[in-house]
Parts: sequence; structure tokens; C-alpha cells
Amino acid sequence: MKTVTVNIVTPDGSVYDSEVTMVIAKTTSGEIGVLAGHIPMVAPLAIGAVKLKKAAGTTEVAAISGGFIEVRPDKISILAPSAEVAASIDIARAKEALARAEGRLQKKQDDIDFKRAELSLNRAMNRINVHEGNI
Repeated sequence: MKTVTVNIVTPDGSVYDSEVTMVIAKTTSGEIGVLAGHIPMVAPLAIGAVKLKKAAGTTEVAAISGGFIEVRPDKISILAPSAEVAASIDIARAKEALARAEGRLQKKQDDIDFKRAELSLNRAMNRINVHEGNI
């Protein structure tokens, strides 16, 4: 089966760079699957997991916090504010972030930015789900 190079990049640098047979990502309009030779496109990504299927039949997963996917026939680039492959997620830190976000959302104060707290909650839940394989 044909492969395509995938590069996941954050402001801190490259998080993932490898050959895969298929990429499955959650865009703001729904989930997409991309194979080698796909027509060029750019799409905004939602907070979610990116599944990277390898030629050996294995699947690697990365947690991303939005961004964009750029598809070319021979290369796929994912540009995200933050991204982590499942093996590198600090689960204790993710659970602390989840507890903080839940605490902010439960407070009934006017000075709390609920949208920001909700996004923080979604990012933390995504990281925990990717780490635990619940995707």
C-alpha cells in the first residue's frame, strides 16, 4: 500500500514525522480520512485525536488542540497550537488540568470566561482519552 509523509508541527517544533498509509482527523466539519495521492486541500481541525495508520498495520495516535491540516498528494502537514503523541502525554498533568477546568465551570462567578474554561476542559479530556486509548 502507498504511504504518505505526515508531519505534525507546533510552535515548539515537530511532534511527529513519519510515513503512514492513512490519516484520520477530526475537522470542524466532521471526520476525514486521507490516503496517499489525495487531492490538495486545507481544513481547520477541531480538538481531537489524529489516528496515524502505519503500513505494518499498527496505529499511532496524537492529541491535537485544533489547528489546520494541509494535504498534498505526497505529504500531509498538521499545524496545531499544541500536540502530543499518546506515549508522551503526562497523564497526571492532564488530570490536574481537567480538575481545574471542571472547578472553573462549576463556579457561578461573572469574572470566569466560560468559553475558555470549556476549551480547557475539552483539551484535557482529549489528552486523557488519547493516552488511555478511548478514542
